[in-house]
This record gives sequence, structure tokens and C-alpha cells, in this order.
Amino acid sequence: MFAYLQGTLQLKTPSMVHLDVNGVGYELNITLPTYTRIQHESSFRFYIHLQIREDAWTLYGFADEAERDTFRKLIAINGVGAGTARIILSSMTPAELEQAIFSEDIKALEKVKGIGSKTAQRIVLELKGKLVSPKLRTDLPVDKHNTIREDALIALVNLGIGKAVAEAAIKKIVPTDDLSVEDLIKQALRVL
Repeated sequence: MFAYLQGTLQLKTPSMVHLDVNGVGYELNITLPTYTRIQHESSFRFYIHLQIREDAWTLYGFADEAERDTFRKLIAINGVGAGTARIILSSMTPAELEQAIFSEDIKALEKVKGIGSKTAQRIVLELKGKLVSPKLRTDLPVDKHNTIREDALIALVNLGIGKAVAEAAIKKIVPTDDLSVEDLIKQALRVL
């Protein structure tokens, strides 16, 4: 729904900002790295994630798209909510998280407040292969079908479908060269 919001910063705290966009005030939950980037700014462009639940619509703002994308991958993991994902991204940069996952460094994840051994193992298991170390990213070919599948999975989970059910539905669909994210989501919804 929102890709980004750009406006004037009215209030800045380490966990939340108020952003005035043409007279409309938005409350955005942020991470510490985002706060560090905006401390001396009067206006800023935030990359947005909107979480819709029965009792609230919550906006999350990120200083860059990489952090937002990592946040989305984290919240797609069963047992990792938005609060936990924000704590992880406030404790580690996306690059540090990618390196921990790439090297299967469970101990690094366990150092994050609220992350136990099982959750750390689940994060590594779920994100292994989905996050690539930035040092290696330029050397590896991008698999279009994996990216489409990841995007479709995130969309299905955001629609309220359980992650395991969504993954099973996506696995039943044979990828083709002209398969778009939208087509994959539609086919997965039919298979459910």
C-alpha cells in the first residue's frame, strides 16, 4: 500500500517518529539505525511497511530498502513478530544479520534481547539462502524464481495465511519464465 513516505520530521525518538506529509501526520515505528540516520535531518524519506491487524494499523519506517526487506523476511518467520524484528535490526545491521545467517552463527543471534536458542535456529533455518552476504551478492546470479517465490510468500503471510500453508501452496506451482508475483499469488490462493 505504501512504498515510502517523505515529509517533515515533527518528533524523533529512538523508536518512533511523527512525519508530517503535506499536513497529514504519520506515526512510524523505527529501528535504532534509522534513528541514527535521521538525528540531524529535518525532513526524510522513509521506506514503509504497513502491518494490518484486527486492532491496529501500524506503520514501520526504515531509512533504506535493504532494512525494510530484511524486516519483512524476519516477520514472515513463524514466532518472529514486528517487535522482535525491530529489536534484531536495532541490534544488528542487515549485513551483520546476513553474515550471521550465512555462517550459521546461532550465538550472535542469541545475543539479541528476547531471542532464545530455538528462535535463533529457526531464523537461520528460514533465512538461509534467502539472505546473501553483501560481499558475495555481486558474485552470485540472481534466481528470478526464488525472488518471486519469496515475495509471494511474504504477501500470502501478510494476507493472514499461515507460513507453512503458504509455502506448501507455492511449492505446488511449477515456475515458468513469464510467472509474475501476482500470478504466483493467484495460483497459490487457488491451490489452498
